[in-house]
Amino acid sequence: MERFKRAAAAAAADGAALALAALLFAGAFPNRFFQDGCWPLAWLAYAPVFRLVRRTGYAGAALRGALYGFLSYALFNSWLGGFHPLAGFIVYAIYSGYMAALFPLLKAAAELFPRRGYLVQWLLWLAYEYLRTLGFLGYPYGVTGYSQWTVLPLIQIASVFGVWGVSALVAFPSAYLAGALAELGRVRARGRERRAAIAAALLAFLRRERAAGLLWLAALAAALAYGLASPVDYAGAPRARVVLVQHNTDPWVGGFDAYSRNFQTLRRLSLEALAAAPDADLVAWSETAFVPRIDWHLRYREDEAYFRLVSELMAFLAERETPFLIGNHDARLEAGAGGEATRRDYNAALLFEAGREAGAYRKERLVPFTEHFPYREAFPGVYAALEAADTHFWDPGSGPAVLETAAGLRFSAPICFEDSFGYLSRRAAREGARLIVNLTNDAWAKSLPAQTQHMAMAVFRAVENRRSVLRAAASGQTCAIDPNGRVMALAEPFVEAWLLADAPLMDLRTPYMALGDALGAGFVAAAALALAFGTGLRVGRALRRARARPAG
Repeated sequence: MERFKRAAAAAAADGAALALAALLFAGAFPNRFFQDGCWPLAWLAYAPVFRLVRRTGYAGAALRGALYGFLSYALFNSWLGGFHPLAGFIVYAIYSGYMAALFPLLKAAAELFPRRGYLVQWLLWLAYEYLRTLGFLGYPYGVTGYSQWTVLPLIQIASVFGVWGVSALVAFPSAYLAGALAELGRVRARGRERRAAIAAALLAFLRRERAAGLLWLAALAAALAYGLASPVDYAGAPRARVVLVQHNTDPWVGGFDAYSRNFQTLRRLSLEALAAAPDADLVAWSETAFVPRIDWHLRYREDEAYFRLVSELMAFLAERETPFLIGNHDARLEAGAGGEATRRDYNAALLFEAGREAGAYRKERLVPFTEHFPYREAFPGVYAALEAADTHFWDPGSGPAVLETAAGLRFSAPICFEDSFGYLSRRAAREGARLIVNLTNDAWAKSLPAQTQHMAMAVFRAVENRRSVLRAAASGQTCAIDPNGRVMALAEPFVEAWLLADAPLMDLRTPYMALGDALGAGFVAAAALALAFGTGLRVGRALRRARARPAG
């Protein structure tokens, strides 16, 4: 009976630790209770995780990891169910799997390095954050550094290291604290002697690990000093006047009648803005703000009603001198592998001048499962379920990374969550984009936290490349971000609005533009080497003991 009580108490303690860790993680980012997120929570969010894995076996670590992954993302991305019936379940399940794999590695770090395992745990966490942004399942939401988006002096180091440098500084205190708690866990004294023993153990840890602690403090101080000294002065920089239109509807809902109403709203808001700013350099409409396939219906006239609506749009654009950047479901007939004509459907940003298409960017980084699923033959059941749930599958596009107006405004147009991947904006800046204009539709979520979490990542694209970032969103967050990551202007969410952004145009070359995500890749290499080294030491010790054992 006593054994059962101890097991129940241990399970309850583990459950409490997992719940605390999940709450700290979700609370650090924009959420229902803290609109911009409570960034200090991120500095301690992983301590319960790093401590917990030390108290259980490998199988128990995997189980607890699965629970933590599911719970933390169910809290953090609770709005995903509004995107797609399967979206929430798929994302929560994926992170359950990721953590089920990561937790045993965190356990191994603690066992292979009994004294300094916390350092390897820190490296493993940073390596995991980088790896999970790669490949088909790449999903940057929840990278630790993004929780600090309002702490401008700290995030300036993204111009050198990307978000990974910020994550490294923020995640370290969790690992350090967990290491100290592990030291305290070895105290066996009882009664009056326990308090003195705990103080002595803590002091011993701080003395032994003072080098790591002092190095972190020095790195933090250097980052803050850099953050205060490095922001660019753009007072004398040329400006682009860009109108960002927020029509406050999910453009895909309602069919043709809704498409027509949306166009009238977009038209009205654009005319209001141009009346106030007739010298605007560009008007931007959000992702697929105009759903009917513009080029397709003009070419093939399959449906008379759609043809008339597209023709009405083109007549409106022909009457305007200002260029328009319009999110559209773009379809083209293109030569297939065998030479036959095949229809390709793209999520596109189309640039129009004087009523003619002057450029196009077609989304490259598609949202897994809900925009793209390349494994139809391997998983036909999953594909069928996604298709039955009215998924909008797109073909991945390719370049150009930079669009240019006749007046010489060079900009990139990442679509939707493409602005959460640093390498895309970095490539565009390296190829000459002086401005980043993101078109997005987060209206489906009907969630301010969802929209703000998305905007928080865009802030880092501005700092990394020292480029202004403008966002034209269907329902929010429509905003203008300066090259130092400061939100200069923000439209009220969930209302019809337009925002006139005077965006500084910069052509600086930042260290991040040269280095890219090398620091993230470096964490992967360092974590792998540390585990290999620790395993080699463990195996070597075992072999030496075996050889030293008397024969027979």
